Amino acid sequence: MKSLFDSVSYKCSKTVTQSYSTSFSSATKMLAPSIRQDIYNIYGFVRFADEIVDSFHDYSKKMLFDDFERQMYTAINDKISLNPILNSFQETVHKYHIEPELYKAFMKSMRLDLSKKVYLSDDEYKEYIYGSADVVGLMCLRVFVKGNNTQYENLKDSAMRLGSAFQKVNFLRDLKADFEGLDRTYFPNADLKNLNEESKQQIIAEIELDFNEALKGISKLPIEARFGVYTAFLYYQKLLKKLKKTPSAVLKESRIRVPDYQKLSLLAQGYLNYRLNLI
Repeated sequence: MKSLFDSVSYKCSKTVTQSYSTSFSSATKMLAPSIRQDIYNIYGFVRFADEIVDSFHDYSKKMLFDDFERQMYTAINDKISLNPILNSFQETVHKYHIEPELYKAFMKSMRLDLSKKVYLSDDEYKEYIYGSADVVGLMCLRVFVKGNNTQYENLKDSAMRLGSAFQKVNFLRDLKADFEGLDRTYFPNADLKNLNEESKQQIIAEIELDFNEALKGISKLPIEARFGVYTAFLYYQKLLKKLKKTPSAVLKESRIRVPDYQKLSLLAQGYLNYRLNLI
């Protein structure tokens, strides 16, 4: 039965989310059950594309990516795929009428990671972040507002700013892996070989501004999504604070994390703020 295959596909997307990101998985659990699976479906798709360009060093990444992209378009066109991750994703695409321009922009940025190593201008940097992060926020927003176009347009900018903030925090956190392991430099105005405190603080100030704008939108999200998104916001905000306090020389040598006990504290704090309507 097709329904059984769909059920298996959903479980695969959920497993991918839980396996690759405990923090995102925890935040997704705070969403209402009515939208939770669709966020798993989106995450599973973007994670697989990202893994191809970041992790599969012993294989032809271009061949794998080309094949994955071809399967994605076939899945969306045929409304089915034997790849369970793409089968789940295509269902969410059709269910919420996610625009092709969003997943096309995402795949464009992921494809850049196959060959582009350095981002020299602000325009290149912004275009990459739009495709790799902002559009993911917009795909999720399509799910959150459940087809309400007025809400979508009103919250669109905030969703993009939140996506940008998350991505930039990831860039800082993964500085060592990106620069040394993958030979990538995303920040256009910073010399990562000689990253100093001034450059680091400029990057952090940019991210803090993104967070401030994003929070305005979180408070206006539908109730089914608000607490889950706020939970993710608090986690990344905490991570940014840790990065801010970490000397730039240390950032280049280690990956900063938020311990599990602090994540639990953030969850409790977020729930209290949520219940008291302080978001």
